[in-house]
Order: sequence, then C-alpha cells, then structure tokens
Amino acid sequence: MTEVLAVANQKGGVAKTTTVHSLGVASAELGRRTLVVDLDPQACLTFSLGFDSDALDESLHDVFVRRAKVGDVRRPVPGVAGLDLLPATIDLAGSEVHLLTRTGREHVLERALEPVLADYDLILIDCPPSLGVLTINGLTAADAVLIPLQCEALSNRGVGQLLETIEDVRTFANGDLKVRGVIATMYDERTRHARHVLEEVESRYGIPVLQPPVRKSIRFAEAPARGKSILQHAPSSAGAQAYRDLAKLLLDTPVSAGTTR
Repeated sequence: MTEVLAVANQKGGVAKTTTVHSLGVASAELGRRTLVVDLDPQACLTFSLGFDSDALDESLHDVFVRRAKVGDVRRPVPGVAGLDLLPATIDLAGSEVHLLTRTGREHVLERALEPVLADYDLILIDCPPSLGVLTINGLTAADAVLIPLQCEALSNRGVGQLLETIEDVRTFANGDLKVRGVIATMYDERTRHARHVLEEVESRYGIPVLQPPVRKSIRFAEAPARGKSILQHAPSSAGAQAYRDLAKLLLDTPVSAGTTR
C-alpha cells in the first residue's frame, strides 16, 4: 500500500526540502518506488534535483488548473533509479488564487495523485513554509506528517501552530491524518539548548522524535548546487547515514505508528 507523507513546518529554513530530497533518494536506494512532490512555488526541491524550473513546459501548477495530469508532468530524477519528481515552478504561486475558487479545494492534490498511487511505494510532499491552501492540500493528501525541526525556540513555537492546523485538517478534510514524528535537523548535540528543545517537543506535544537526529554539516549546503542529495554528494557522511536510517525506520514502521495528537 502506498504511503503518503507530508513534510511540513511553516517556519522556513528548517531543512524541509533537504529532508524530502534525502529521504526520497534513500527510499529509492532501498528499492522502493518513490515520488517526491514539490508543493512550494520557490521550487527549491525541483532545483535541488537538477531541474531548471524556468525551463519546464509543465509543472504541478498545470495539474491544479486542469491542463495536465500527474502522470504527464512527473519526471524521472537523473541518476536515481526509482525516484520521480512532480516539479514546481513560480506559476504555482498563481495556483493558490485558483484553488481558492475551487469547490473542495482542500482535496485537489489528493484527487490528482489518486491515478498514480499504485505506481509508488512512497510519496513525499514538500510543503511550502506557510499554512496556506497549498500546505492544506499537502496535509489533506497525506496519511501522516513529518515535522523537520531545527532545535531552537522559534522553530519549537512553530510546531504548536502547525499542530493547530493539523487539527483543523482532521476536522474538515482528513480525519485519519497522523503525525509520524519530528526529525531534528541541523542538530548540535554539544549545546544544552538543542537537547532541551527536543525534550520539550516530546513532553509538551507528545510527538515522538525520530532517531537519529541529523547533525549540522557543510555537505548539506554543497549538495543542491550540484543537483544531488547528500547521499550522492557525500555518501559516507554522518548526514547521509542519518537519512538512510530515518528512511528505513519510516518504511519499516506502519503509518499507524504515528500519533493523532
């Protein structure tokens, strides 16, 4: 059965796109057919995977405005067998306005993905850093949510706001939506503050922190410019191994392991 995971945090700069990219590559390495969905008009995931969003003829925007289907727009990712991308362009910003006029606007992405669900074992959705209609579509289409968390106070505060949105989505659009857990990104275990933030997330919100944490590394900054993930750019690095371990954990553990908090 296909698992659909939305990767969301309305605070920018917490490694959402890096997490989707890295987990997607790790999943494909494990032999799972994987689709990554770029739901962000900034198209950072599309760029990181080696595509020029300005040169694309079609993108997710065309799916949203009913000019194309997902099966026609998805692209195989060069150099990664079993990994496809549903790309974004800046036109996706216009999709937000279009979606607001649609009946059942929260379900547009969910319905668009239905014809290709059987083609994949895992679908990862890179949600934009906001709680607007695009993110609501990502959450409605998902079985569960992964929350990348930079271990600092402001990022921690954003978790509470995201959980309120998740509760709204459960009430109005996707009653089965679960939270798989938090992924600690850019983690520095030497600081007491980072450790405290993770402990507080678990105790205050009752959300599991998935292991291992992803530690800070310059390798993460280098990889996107080469159109590669850290698993390809620095395959033996601690960051690459962390995402391999996280991908295996997610793939080996059913969605029911998530929390409904």
